[in-house]
Amino acid sequence: MVRFIQLVIGPAGVGKSSYCKVMQEHADASHRSIFVGNLDPAAEYFEYRASFDVRDLVKADDVMEEHGLGPNGALIYCMEHLIRNLEWLYDQLDAFGEDDYLILDCPGQVELYSHLPVMKRLVNALQMSGYRVASVYLLDALFVLEPAKFISGCMLSLSCMLQLELPHVNVITKCDMADKAAIERILDAEGAWMINSMDQVSNPKLRSLTHAIGGVIDDYMLVSFTMMDINDEDSINDVLGKIDYVLQYGEELEPKEPKEEEYDEDEYNLPDEYNLPGQRGQEDDGDNDGTERYAWDD
Repeated sequence: MVRFIQLVIGPAGVGKSSYCKVMQEHADASHRSIFVGNLDPAAEYFEYRASFDVRDLVKADDVMEEHGLGPNGALIYCMEHLIRNLEWLYDQLDAFGEDDYLILDCPGQVELYSHLPVMKRLVNALQMSGYRVASVYLLDALFVLEPAKFISGCMLSLSCMLQLELPHVNVITKCDMADKAAIERILDAEGAWMINSMDQVSNPKLRSLTHAIGGVIDDYMLVSFTMMDINDEDSINDVLGKIDYVLQYGEELEPKEPKEEEYDEDEYNLPDEYNLPGQRGQEDDGDNDGTERYAWDD
């Protein structure tokens, strides 16, 4: 049994739920099945079709009210509660068949992925149950246009990558709302652009640190991004293709048998006057010379 899971992560407000919706709609248009499950206990509204919802198990609002916790503490409590009740999650996942493809919409609290062990424990449980899991880290396009925020986003992505130890794809969202040409120039320049930009505004004492961080991104190519424009089907397909590749989706799928269609003999038979030799319309001309007379000879 092999089933495939995208773990959609990233800071709050980067468009994780919108990403899930767009991917589901793209799959529908491509005659492909992609299911979505909500793992955000603090979610208030989402537009995709949720196959299951963690709020049926625990809600952040209820935890805040019952235990007097703040939003961040409540989210951590909820995710730890999910880990203690993995049987609930297994029951939801058992509803899917072999080779089904699932996207999990995760909370927007970055501590869950960067240094707390709760999401790592979830990943381990999924992998031990036979699932192939990849993390999809989303970053707002507007962050890319500001050097300090982009460096922060890159470092957070790297931290999540190391913490979760999963095949990892970075996606820049909301490209339809930003200058795509400017984003492409920044991504091409990567560390060099960030170093030059930060040198102009940062404290001289921090320049060595800035150069070191830029070198990690630029020299070792540990963090790279793919742009996604929700209004461009080619862009969506490119992102999905890269995630499928790291998940090795499709490599073990059995080819589907074509549907058998009923054969209507009358539909394919020509009228007698157009039949070829040996078919209907052929008559013996009676001269025993091996030739026959046909309707069109009359």
